[in-house]
Formats: sequence, structure tokens, C-alpha cells
Amino acid sequence: MQFESSRTAEQGEPPTVGTLAIVGRPNVGKSTLFNRLVGSRRAIVGNEPGITRDRIYGDVDWIGKKFRVVDTGGIVPDDPQLIPAEIFRQARVALQEADVIALVVDGRTELASPDIDLARLLLRTGKPLLLAVNKADTPQLEPYAEEFRSLGIRELFPISAENGNGIAELLEHVLSVMPAREAAVEETAPPREEQESEDGEEQPEIPRETRVAIIGRPNVGKSTLLNALTGTSRAIVSPIAGTTRDAVDELIERDGLEYRFIDTAGIRRKGKTELMAEKLSVVMARKHLEGADVALMLIDAVEGVTASDATIAGYAHESGRSVIIVINKWDLVTDKRTDGKPPADRSVYEEQVRRHLKFLSYAPVLFVSATTGRNLDKVFSTLELVARERRKRIGTGEMNRFLAKVDFERASVPMAKRVKILYMTQAGVSPPTFILFTDRAVKLHFSYQRFLENQIRAAFGFVGTPIWIKNRARNDKK
Repeated sequence: MQFESSRTAEQGEPPTVGTLAIVGRPNVGKSTLFNRLVGSRRAIVGNEPGITRDRIYGDVDWIGKKFRVVDTGGIVPDDPQLIPAEIFRQARVALQEADVIALVVDGRTELASPDIDLARLLLRTGKPLLLAVNKADTPQLEPYAEEFRSLGIRELFPISAENGNGIAELLEHVLSVMPAREAAVEETAPPREEQESEDGEEQPEIPRETRVAIIGRPNVGKSTLLNALTGTSRAIVSPIAGTTRDAVDELIERDGLEYRFIDTAGIRRKGKTELMAEKLSVVMARKHLEGADVALMLIDAVEGVTASDATIAGYAHESGRSVIIVINKWDLVTDKRTDGKPPADRSVYEEQVRRHLKFLSYAPVLFVSATTGRNLDKVFSTLELVARERRKRIGTGEMNRFLAKVDFERASVPMAKRVKILYMTQAGVSPPTFILFTDRAVKLHFSYQRFLENQIRAAFGFVGTPIWIKNRARNDKK
């Protein structure tokens, strides 16, 4: 059994109404249930306890009705350790937002004291509460769910999040107790008139929402930056590397534009990840990167550019994402140096960054402090510019007038590799993609590509975005 994911809400359908919070102790199957409800592998699941830490949101469409669901980390009340305490804090936020709460327990284990403590806490909220006894994978196991009646929760549902048993009954109950309310009518920006190029070609309408992935090594400040940009405590922040595992997203509006920020797990080399959860988080981080429009590539100003930074930046470049290089913790190398070294010079530092990340020559470089808020306004102004440049389209007539002025004799290409470029057109945006029609079917020499890309940037900009150039022979109909 699968349900429509949150993507449906982005296609102009009615907004979601009401929120279901999924809570429980670690490793009872909360994320498996969440994924079952939203119809995609949004949250990481596995046999290791404590995989989910931040709260993760998704939308459910069931028999024509929509509601929001939030997955929380495994709760162990009164645990004094930093990350469990932060997980509990995130879960409390989810409970405050929730209209209905589902306590998930493991039907194959005995009743545990954390289950009892959680049930007491949830009953005190006064909100509609149900008990989902998970892992009842066969009808023979369902009678054992009755043993959990002692928790004092009246509405009990034996389910299997893994194979979908009992999910329909659970959803029908959720909708029956979800408080009735009118769907909020969102104010939408007036439709933007399609622009036309000077050649009369229609430009595509610019989407209101820009998806922004925050990427980088573990512990460079990605979650701190997400919280600072969105003005929330949406992601757990700790000095422990690898705290974030699932991708955490938050949608905000600024100056009439919407930005969906996605805080991804820190990406490490394959040999550096040991736990299954860490390996999955790296895979999911790359998946969410490929679904973004723009990547904020975070670099720790204290440590400088490392080989791992270059590898991660390469993922973004090769996938066609627009990139903004963000040097975080800049205050630690300027105002408050405690290592006795002189304050860093911005121009010298940027030159070093450019030298190590030559393939990102098109990417703007920003110097910020997510902790103090320094220069965060520049992140938004640069995002607006880069998102616009990514979707820019140049008309065919203008492109060919530009091409006629390019002196290809200046390109350092061996004579045997030279081709005659007949005309050129922009075939796509996001990223900008150009097709050259040439006199013969040979692969375009990399020097031609690099030279032509530099000429295109000099003439038209395309700040922050890679440019893809393909070539075809004039008679090639592919």
C-alpha cells in the first residue's frame, strides 16, 4: 500500500490540514511507518537504534483528504546525554504542533518502562492519541497487541509498517479524530507574465520555490546555518560530528520568493563510514543534493579547504547543481583568533579557495558566521541571483550573433581536433545547456569547451551555475 507523497502539494492541490505526530522509543519502526504513509523513502530506517534524530515532515493523501505527518527521533525520557535530550526537545515541538499523536510500540517485545513513561506524558497532552502496535506482520500476531492495553490508551491498532497491514484502519481513525478546520488559503504571488526574448521566444516562468541543499563535511556548521537562515531551531546542533542523519528541510519566504533549505548529513568517504546509518545518510545526502537547485557548499574557515571538500564540491558540480561556496566560522579566523595567528585576509583566503576548487570558478564565495549571523543577508541576495541565472535562457538569434563574434583561433586546440561550428542554440535551463552544430561528428575537444564556456560567461553571465555544452554534426538527427 502506497500513498501520495508531499510532491502532490506542490502541484497546486489544496494545502494539507492537520498534523499527525509519530512518537515512540528508539527502534520500534517509527520511520518505517512514516515512509509507508508518505509513500517514499524519506526517512532513513535500519536496525540500529536512534537513527532518526531531527523531526522529519511529509504529507499524506488518503481517500482525497490530506494531512501532514511528522517523524520524531526515538524518545528516552530523562536521558541526560546531549543528543537524546535534543531529540526529546525536537519531539516536544512536534507534539505541540500535532493535532493527533500516534505512539508506536514494538509488538514483538515486552512492554518497556520508556513506553509506560511516554504513554503517561502523551495522555497528559489531552490531544487525540492512538497506540500503533507495530510488527504485527501476520494475523496470528495481532492478538498479542492486546497486552499493550495496560498503557491506558483506548484506541489500539495492530499494524505492520513493513508490509502495510492495518494501515488503512489507522488512517481512517486519524481522519475521524482530526479536528475539523478550514483549509488556509495561501496568498500566492500574482502569476508572472512570461517574458519574451528579443527573438520572440517565450521564457519559462520562474518557479517561486528554490530548493537549496546545504552540503559539506561533518561538523562544518550545516545545521547551525539552517537554523540561522530559517530563524528556527529546526535541526539538532551539537559538537559531535555526524549528528544529522536524515535530511532536514524548512520552507521560508523572503522578498516574495520561497526557499526550501535542506540540511543534509555530512558526507564522508566510503571508507570513513562504519555504522549502517552513516552509510545510508551519505547516500541520502547525495540523493537530496541531486534534487536541489542550488548547493551551499560549506567550508570550515578554521580548517580550510580539504580533499574531502573538493570531493563533495565535485558531486555538486557534476550533478549540474548551481553552487555557492560558503566559508563558515569566518569570525574565528578574524576577530577571535586564539591560536596566535594573525587575522585572515579575505582576498588571500579566497584566492586559496579558488586554487583548490578550480572547477568551481563560476561559484560566488561568501564569508559568514552562522553562529553570530554575520553576512547571512548576503546568502539570500546571492541565492536570488544564482537561482535567476540558473534559469536564464538566451534566444537562438542572440546566441548566434554572439557566436559570430567569437574568435575560435584563440582557442588552444590541435588542428586535428578542430571543427567548424555552424550554429548554436540553448536547449535547456537548470543547468543552462547548449548544443553546437558542427561540420563533422567528433567529440568536442575540452579546450574548445573551456574556451567557449568562458566566452559565454563573459557575454551572458550565468553566475553560480555550471554550463553544459554538447555538440552534434549538422546531419545528426539524434
